[in-house]
Amino acid sequence: MKVMVIVKATQSSESGELPDPELMKAMGKFNEELVKAGVMLSGDGLKPSSEGVRIRFSGKERSVTDGPFAETKELIAGYWVWEVESMKDAIDWVKRCPNPMIEDSDIEIRPFYELSDFAEIDPSGEIREHEASLRDEISMQTANVEPYLFFGGRCEEALKFYQNVLHAKVGLVMRHSDSPEPAPAGMLPEGFENKIMHTEFSVGKVKLMASDGCGESVKSDSSGYQLALTVPSEPVAQRVFDDLSKGGEIVMPIGKTFWSPFFGIVTDQFGVGWMVMVPAMNDCKC
Repeated sequence: MKVMVIVKATQSSESGELPDPELMKAMGKFNEELVKAGVMLSGDGLKPSSEGVRIRFSGKERSVTDGPFAETKELIAGYWVWEVESMKDAIDWVKRCPNPMIEDSDIEIRPFYELSDFAEIDPSGEIREHEASLRDEISMQTANVEPYLFFGGRCEEALKFYQNVLHAKVGLVMRHSDSPEPAPAGMLPEGFENKIMHTEFSVGKVKLMASDGCGESVKSDSSGYQLALTVPSEPVAQRVFDDLSKGGEIVMPIGKTFWSPFFGIVTDQFGVGWMVMVPAMNDCKC
C-alpha cells in the first residue's frame, strides 16, 4: 500500500528556523534506510506557510490569500510518500524516525486511495482505465532514451577517436574481465576478455553508451539510425565533418540547405552515421 507520511508544522518550522546539523544528519541516515529498504518513493520539506498561498473555491469564484496562515497544528512542514506492506509497517517506520523538530511534534500517516477503492462508483471500469492510462503517460514523461552503440571489438579505438574529434568525455569503462560474474562458457571469443563490456561517454550535453558486444559482427553502415550533432558555427561544423569523414564515407556533402545554413551527413570509420548541422537562424561565423 502507498501512504503519505505528513510532518505536521510547529512554531519553529513556521518561523523558518532550520534544523541543526546533527538533526539533518540523523534525518539523512533515516532517509537512507528508507531508500535501501525500498520504502521511500519521494519526500521533501516545505517552506513556512508565510511563503505560500491559499486559493479559495466558492462556486465559480477563486480568491487567493497570501500566507502565513493561522492554526499551526493544521499545517504541514514536510512529507514522504512510502510504499509499505501495511499500516503497521508504516507505523513501525515512523517510530524509528528522529524527532523532525526541535520541540515536540507530530507525524501523520494517511493511506492513498487506490483505483480499486472506486469500483463501486465505476462498475464499468472506464474511469479506472482512464486514470491508469494517465499514470502510465506521466511515468513515460520521465523516461529517457539514450543511444547504445556496439563496435564489435573496436570500442576503445572509437572512444579515443571521439575524444580527439568531438572532445568526448569518457566516464565509466567496464571490461568483461571486470564483471563480478564470469561470462558463460563459449560466450566470448578468445582474447575478448579485456574488451569493453560497457562504457558511458558524453558528446556535448548528450550521454551515449557503448560496448564491444560479445564478439558478434557489427554492420558496417548506419542505415537504421544516425546521430544528429548540432554545433554553433559553420567552421566548427566543417572541422567536425571533415574529421568524422576520415576513413569513413560522406553520404551528403556539407553545405547550405533550406532547413539549415550548414548541414551534411557522414558515416565514420566505425559505421556510425552523423548528421552534422548548424541550427537555423544562427548567423554566428565565429
